[in-house]
Amino acid sequence: MDRTGEARAAFHAGERAVQARAGVSERMARVGARTIRQSMSEQHRQFFGMLPFVLIGSVSETGQPWASIVAGVPGFASATDAHTLRIRSRPSAGDALLDNLSVGAPVAVLGLQPHTRRRNRANGLVSELDERGFTVRVAQSFGNCPKYIQAREATYCSSRVEARFEKVPGLSSAAAQLIRAADTFFIATAHPGAPHGSAAHGMDISHRGGRPGFVGLDESGSLVVPDFVGNFFFNTLGNIELHPAAGLLFIDFGSGDLLSIAATVTVDWAGVELAAFSGAERLLRVTPSEIRLARAALPLQWGPVTMSPHLEGTGSW
Repeated sequence: MDRTGEARAAFHAGERAVQARAGVSERMARVGARTIRQSMSEQHRQFFGMLPFVLIGSVSETGQPWASIVAGVPGFASATDAHTLRIRSRPSAGDALLDNLSVGAPVAVLGLQPHTRRRNRANGLVSELDERGFTVRVAQSFGNCPKYIQAREATYCSSRVEARFEKVPGLSSAAAQLIRAADTFFIATAHPGAPHGSAAHGMDISHRGGRPGFVGLDESGSLVVPDFVGNFFFNTLGNIELHPAAGLLFIDFGSGDLLSIAATVTVDWAGVELAAFSGAERLLRVTPSEIRLARAALPLQWGPVTMSPHLEGTGSW
C-alpha cells in the first residue's frame, strides 16, 4: 500500500468528507500516513504512565456516545507494550461508562497533561474487564497539537470519592452556569459502526477549549459551540458527519463537579450566526437528550490557570 492509501485507511469516509469540504484532502493524505499509527510509540507509552487522569469515550448499544473521566495515582494508566493500555480505575457510580464497558467494546482514550499542553490519543477495543479497571487493545495512536489547552496542573488527592451521577430532567441554573463559565470541555463521538466493536470505525474523544463563555446556551436549551481551526484531522466532525450524536463532559475545576450530557449535534458551516463568532470556522449546535450530574466527583486538585495563547485569534462574544 502506498502512503496515500495508508492515509485513506487512517481516516474513515466521514473524516475524509469533512476534510474535502474544508479543502485539506491532499494535505491530510500526507499527514495521516505519517502521524496515525497502529501502536503506541515508546514516548506515548511513557506519557500515559505520568498522568493522574485520562478521558474515556464510550458508546452505548444504541449508538449514543458518552464522555467520561477516570483518575488515579500516576501510573494507574500504564502501557505494558505497544498495543496494551491498562486503566486501573473505575468511574463514579451512575457514569454511562460502566454500562458501556464490556470485552470487545470500542473505547477512545485521551491522555492530557494540561500544564504542559501535551495530549496523546489511543483508540481500540476493551480486551479485559474486572473490578479494578479495564484493558484496551490499542489499534490507533497519535498525538495532537497544543492549541486551545488551558495550562493548569492536576494533582491526585484522594483514593476514594463517594459520588454518583444522577439523571436530571434538564439544565439546572447551576449546570447552565458551569457551561457558560467553562473554558474547556470534552466531546465523545462515534462512527455508526462503533457499537459493533470495530476500532477502525472512529470512536473518539476530543478536547475543546476557548475563552470562558465560548459555549453558549440558546433559548431552547441547546448548546452553541464555535469550532476553531485545528489540526484538520476532523475526528469529531467526521463522526458527526455520519452519526450526529455526541457525549459532552464539563468539569468544575474548583468543586470537582462533573456534568455529562448525551446529545444530538448539527453543524453550521455558514450563516449570520456563524459570522458573529470571530475566529469560528463552524458552529456546533448540541441538543441534550440526557443530562447527568455528579457533585464533587473528581479526586483532583487543580493549580492556577494560564489561558492558551492561541485564544488571541478567537475573539470574544
